Amino acid sequence: MLGGVGRIGGRPVALAAMDFRFIGGSMGSVVGEKVARTVETAADEDLPLVLVSASGGARMYEGVYSLMQMAKTSVALSRYREVSRPFVSVLTDPTFGGVTASFATAADVILAEPGARIGFAGARVIESTTREKLPEGFQTAEFQREHGMVDRIVHRLSLRNDIERLLALVS
Repeated sequence: MLGGVGRIGGRPVALAAMDFRFIGGSMGSVVGEKVARTVETAADEDLPLVLVSASGGARMYEGVYSLMQMAKTSVALSRYREVSRPFVSVLTDPTFGGVTASFATAADVILAEPGARIGFAGARVIESTTREKLPEGFQTAEFQREHGMVDRIVHRLSLRNDIERLLALVS
């Protein structure tokens, strides 16, 4: 997780992005802390917030510490709501587990890249638990958009311009 303050289209913004190449983007205690600190910086400096997710879920070998990050990031976001600044979440492929359940889907606007796999649990786990066959494309960005969970699907090459326009509209 890389976080900090920068500019998108000349507008100051607090931004954090996950790196799937490091342990599958799993959310452990350090990732949760970095997300929370980025959110707190956005609140303290009255900035729009952009979080980019790429995760297989919680870092289970950290046990309860990993699971506590869902609460930590959710509390930070609830405090951020008090400053009434926009929060944009970008879901990349894949975004799963505790990241989806906590901060990735709690935004004012949720963008996703085409074909991104998005969900809480994997299809195999859901099917074995519910004993039902899932619809085709159940965990894709397109399915999520059709069912109201994603606001817009944006290719990575267009992402900067879309976020720039979006921040101009909502700031």
